[in-house]
Amino acid sequence: MTEREKALHGYKIYDPFAEGMPEERTRAHRLCKLYNDTFDTETEKREEILSALLPKRGKNVYLQGPIYFDCGVNIEIGDDSFANVNFVVLDEGRVKIGKSVFIGPNVSLLTAIHPLCYQDRNPFFNPKTGVVTNLEYTAPITIEDNCWIAANVTVCGGVTIGEGSVIGAGSVVTKDIPPHSLAVGNPCRVIRKITEADRLSNHPELF
Repeated sequence: MTEREKALHGYKIYDPFAEGMPEERTRAHRLCKLYNDTFDTETEKREEILSALLPKRGKNVYLQGPIYFDCGVNIEIGDDSFANVNFVVLDEGRVKIGKSVFIGPNVSLLTAIHPLCYQDRNPFFNPKTGVVTNLEYTAPITIEDNCWIAANVTVCGGVTIGEGSVIGAGSVVTKDIPPHSLAVGNPCRVIRKITEADRLSNHPELF
């Protein structure tokens, strides 16, 4: 297994400074900067940049910006999904976002995981590659269709958020969330199921 294959596989220690991965990150960071320097009205320019940065995105994906992706090529985004300002994705590992997902301001999706012990975490010189590196591993993130991830949410590696779920503002998601759940907190916990009683048609006082 190559270092890149280990990163994409997940749960395998790999060298993030091997096999062109630093150059891949530099390319993504440059494209993010170019995107962040555009105005909302520059739709053609934004589309051109996103086509290079996020080749696995569906139709009508809108990213307000600023955005920050570590790689870009390791994330899939489904049709009609939206992300508000300051969307951060450390996609050393695989990230899959479904269709019609709403993502609020200051949301972070973090697949990269560093060792807990500093002896394993600190940089060191790798004689095989001739560069200073460190060791890390990844865990994938999946957000299924029709979810709403509210403002200031952090989603950690290894998490799947089930279809139709809502994650409350400020939550830190460390474990899977079942479909059609309202979940909040740090660590994020399910409060209750989302039901027909939550439909707007059952709340005429809001109109």
